[in-house]
Amino acid sequence: MTEHGVEGLGGYGPGVTERGFPAAEIDTSRPHPARMYDYYLDGWDNYEVDRIAAERVIEAHPQVRLSARANRAFLQRAVRDAVRGGIRQIIDIGTGIPTSPNTHEVAREAAEGVRVAYVDNDPIVATHAGAKLTDAGNAGFALADVRKPETILQHPVVRELIDFSEPVALLLVAVLHFVKDEEDPAGIVATLGAALPAGSRLVLSHATQEPYEGYEPGRVDTAARDGVVNVYKNATAALTLRDRVAVEPLFGEFALLEPGLVRVPLWRPDGPVPGAEELNNTIFYGGVGLKA
Repeated sequence: MTEHGVEGLGGYGPGVTERGFPAAEIDTSRPHPARMYDYYLDGWDNYEVDRIAAERVIEAHPQVRLSARANRAFLQRAVRDAVRGGIRQIIDIGTGIPTSPNTHEVAREAAEGVRVAYVDNDPIVATHAGAKLTDAGNAGFALADVRKPETILQHPVVRELIDFSEPVALLLVAVLHFVKDEEDPAGIVATLGAALPAGSRLVLSHATQEPYEGYEPGRVDTAARDGVVNVYKNATAALTLRDRVAVEPLFGEFALLEPGLVRVPLWRPDGPVPGAEELNNTIFYGGVGLKA
């Protein structure tokens, strides 16, 4: 992720996207994870540099599109579950290129009037958000970086939409594997979580390199996963894959709800559970925590 501040960008008001940033803020010289993810989901909002990098990832790990779709389905199930549980406001950090159904669309299928603050650090995402996200009412976009959580909590768009005295669903879906260990991902979650009241939820997913439990270790293609990591070394954010034992502590004071931290297709599935090979190829862990 490239870093972009929130000062001086202007152009926002009630429920309106920040825009008006300098063209120089948009880095098209290197692939960006959000635009690569858009390509995995068969989107069109990406550049040639993103497509080339994404194809290299697909060559190394052909199931990456399976992982992206499973991860997105997990987000949708977790959002519906949170709204059905009474939550009416969401902070979606690392929004990425809007892909319908977006968070606010999923939430409002379960209940009307859910407020959504989208956050991302890519100005290109901000541009698309203006057209696809914030025209829905009770939704806004903040251009900010997860590695500076205080700027998210203090951002005018977030403060306008989110009542921090009421429960919030905090979404960190496929985000923290782009935060290095030295950037303190657990500290980031703790800072964000400390601002939320009891009854709030943390929805988190994270990429891993370890095989699915019970999958035959000798069949795991570690070279392929190393190849994926190498592609992201040249992107605007490096990829840090973590084992389950490293991901689970990121939930901090949020107590994991059943079924715990699992491969994303296993989190409260709507349909049949995939087999071991598909679960092994779906490289995301996912879970939802509740703040007591």
